[in-house]
Amino acid sequence: MSRAELAEKLHVSTRLISYWETGKRECSFDMLIAIADILDTTVDFLLGRTDY
Repeated sequence: MSRAELAEKLHVSTRLISYWETGKRECSFDMLIAIADILDTTVDFLLGRTDY
């Protein structure tokens, strides 16, 4: 999924997605949960706590 597609689904800018990816900003817990739901994965996986 591209940054633009994810940004559209989350109703945020692609710049904000880029900031999250590069560590310039952190997303909220609610946004982290939304990302996990969109990507059909767990928050633990997104945070590198599990391998699946």
